[in-house]
Amino acid sequence: MTGLEASVQKRWEVASVEDLGRVVPEVLQAGKGISVWLLSGQMGAGKTTFVRTLCNFLGTEDNVSSPTFPIVNEYLLNSGDTVYHFDLYRLNSLREAQDIGIEEYLDSGSLCLIEWPAIIHSILPYSYLELTLEAEDEHRRIISLRRHETHN
Repeated sequence: MTGLEASVQKRWEVASVEDLGRVVPEVLQAGKGISVWLLSGQMGAGKTTFVRTLCNFLGTEDNVSSPTFPIVNEYLLNSGDTVYHFDLYRLNSLREAQDIGIEEYLDSGSLCLIEWPAIIHSILPYSYLELTLEAEDEHRRIISLRRHETHN
């Protein structure tokens, strides 16, 4: 029997962007082998700041910004790999996500970082990483990581 298992793998308290830079390598290690990462949290919790820090760590010279209006931004890494950054906040249905080709991105094997992912939950791959960012105050953030994967 196959089942989806989820467990809290890690939890960090981050007091600054510099602290976020310290956490990114640990998140990358915890997410190793998983290309779809979901980022959840209230508006202003730091999702885009996390993506910017992660992409800079991975080696991009592209301007990492919120893809609220274009829905998806593409960042080229120095390694030649591509990272796709989605903001699904403005989408109203799964059909709208499918119209932009979300399934092709998810199946690409490239790192897909997805803000506001609830609308696509029914089409997520068997394995994905879920990061939840919570604002404790103006500067401090709590980052929780869950690794979701299928086990036989």
